[in-house]
Amino acid sequence: MPTVKQTNQIKGRLGLYNAEISAGSLMPPESRRIAKLLLERPTPEQWDAALKDENLLQKKPATARRQARLIRNRLETLDDEGLRLVVEGEGELCGQVLLAAAVRHNRILSDFLRDVYIADLHRLENTLSHRQWEAFLTECEHRDETVGHWAVSTREKLFQVVVRILVEAKYIDSTRRKGLTPPMLHPTARAYLKRLGDAETLARMEVKA
Repeated sequence: MPTVKQTNQIKGRLGLYNAEISAGSLMPPESRRIAKLLLERPTPEQWDAALKDENLLQKKPATARRQARLIRNRLETLDDEGLRLVVEGEGELCGQVLLAAAVRHNRILSDFLRDVYIADLHRLENTLSHRQWEAFLTECEHRDETVGHWAVSTREKLFQVVVRILVEAKYIDSTRRKGLTPPMLHPTARAYLKRLGDAETLARMEVKA
């Protein structure tokens, strides 16, 4: 599987940042189902049948397609070991592996953890603010001018999803207060990222004040 750096290099040729993450947060129940399906190496026909005929995600067709595509793209940054951790891991471990997959898949989330979340911890800040998000996107525009063309509604949706992801992973206490609550990284999640050789994602997730 590609490292975060390799994935971002590939994306860089298409634009450093994209808004795909706006399709959903970590979605643990849905991600467990998709991970189990991916371990079975589905053909395109089997994939379509699982979503349409079996209604695997228990969603309306358009929503199911959009969320399944996002979840699959995230999970495909992992190997079979990672997929099994998602399927079989208890809640905390599953959530942290899903966060790792989301960070490996999306540069916006990865850079936000590095440039805002970790920086806030080092400054002994207690909460995230919307003002920080706008400042962060301004910095992103310097790296990728396409960010400046995103609609206001897209920028707001991205912020909401990033916050929900961090709440689900227990890095923030709630979507309302947005208090910083970095968890202890699960030993299995840490060992897995080390086996992947992904020091970059590990550094994003194993945050320390």
